[in-house]
Amino acid sequence: MGTFEDLVAEGDAVPLEGWDFSWFDGRATEERPPWGYASQIASRLAAVSSALDLQTGGGEVTASAPVKPPLLAATESWPPNARVAARNLPEAFVVQAADEGPLPFHDEMFELVISRHPVVTPWAEIARVLKPGGTCFSQQIGEGTNRGLTEFMMGPQPVGDARATERARAEAEAAGLEVLQLESVALRVAFFDVGAVVHFLRKVLWTVPGFTVEKYRDRLLDMHEHIQEHGEFACTSTRFLIEARKPWRPTVRSPVGTKAGPGCAAGARIRTHRTSGADAPGGP
Repeated sequence: MGTFEDLVAEGDAVPLEGWDFSWFDGRATEERPPWGYASQIASRLAAVSSALDLQTGGGEVTASAPVKPPLLAATESWPPNARVAARNLPEAFVVQAADEGPLPFHDEMFELVISRHPVVTPWAEIARVLKPGGTCFSQQIGEGTNRGLTEFMMGPQPVGDARATERARAEAEAAGLEVLQLESVALRVAFFDVGAVVHFLRKVLWTVPGFTVEKYRDRLLDMHEHIQEHGEFACTSTRFLIEARKPWRPTVRSPVGTKAGPGCAAGARIRTHRTSGADAPGGP
C-alpha cells in the first residue's frame, strides 16, 4: 500500500466522467441489492417500444441491456456525463436537461421510464411523459445512506426525509401514479484505502457536500490511520426500489384534422452527441 500522500493524490486525480465504478475493484466494495436492477432493466427494455432513461449518468446500465426499444431517449444534466452517455448509447437521443425538469418531451411519449440513483425524482414530469399503463422503474439512494462516512468526515449530521421511501410513495401518488412495489435494503460498504475514499467523495458529491482534499486533509489522515489499524473503513448504504404505473384511462377520439406524433416538445432541442475517439460501490 502506498503512503498517505500517494494514495490521496491518486484518488484526487481519477477522472469523474461517467458512472463507471470499476476503478474501485479491490479497493472498495458494496453489497448488491437482492432485486438485480440491471437484469430487471434489461428485461423491461426488451418488452417495450419506447423508453426514457432519466439522469442516465454515463448510460452504463442501459447500454448493458442486450435489446433496446426502437425509441430510446436519455437525459443527463452534467455535460461531461452527457458526452459519455452519447458514446455508450449511440442508438438513443441523449438530451442535456436539468435533473428537476421540465423534461423536453411530448405528453404520453414513453411506455417505460427508468432511473438509477436520481439526484431528484420529478414525479409530475414522469407522469406527464408516461403513456397510460406505462411504468416508472427506479432504484434510488435511501435515507441515511453512508451516514457513517459522512459523520466521520463532518461530525454528527441531521437526517432528513428527502430520501425516505414513504416520501417517494407519497410524491408518486400525488403525481397520479399507482405504486406497484416499494422495497428497501441496507448494504455493507467497505473502503480499503484512503485513495478510494477520496475518489468516492469526489464522485458521489452528496456524501460530503463541498468535499475537497485540502478542506478535509486532517480527517483523511485520520481515515488513513483507521484503515491501517482495522484493515478497512465500513459503513452502511441504503437503496430502495420503486415501481409506479400511470393508470389507464378511456380513449378519447382526437378532433378531425389533428395529428399527434412522437418527438420533442415544441421549442426543446434534442441533441445526439457523437464524438470520436463483491462489486465496487455504486454498481447496478
